[in-house]
Amino acid sequence: MLQGAPHGSMPLSSVQISMPLSIRRSMTEATRGVLDTSVVIDHDQIDAGQLPDESAITAVTLAELAAGPHATESKDERARRQDRLQWATATWDPLPFDAESARMYGRIFAAARAAGQSSRARLADLLIASTAAASDLPVYTRNPSDFSALKRIVKIVKV
Repeated sequence: MLQGAPHGSMPLSSVQISMPLSIRRSMTEATRGVLDTSVVIDHDQIDAGQLPDESAITAVTLAELAAGPHATESKDERARRQDRLQWATATWDPLPFDAESARMYGRIFAAARAAGQSSRARLADLLIASTAAASDLPVYTRNPSDFSALKRIVKIVKV
């Protein structure tokens, strides 16, 4: 059983704690971010504390999830991937790859190329990062090395 404050002491509710504004903001503002495909696929295995309070996916992630069931011969895996696709479409309205995302893709492509990363092999990741950057949102990913060349353009959060 909890006991009240000792007689003559100041009630806890009247005690004020001083802290910098940046810390107060971070304690009250919700975190926001774009989940890359790896996070959506493994969503049920990830500690919710590692994810933003408000999340989005991109149309590119939705496209990758839609292709997933067709990329396996296993009936069980196909069913699992189809379930994941249906769950994702019921959970999020994806951010579109729009004109601002397309403009941002030029910067993202240049950064990947300058770092010696193949833009063709990681096309979906670059498009996801472009959409996130255009929306001024960080990318939450299980594969931060896929985005390492982009960290000066878009914030990458390892999950």
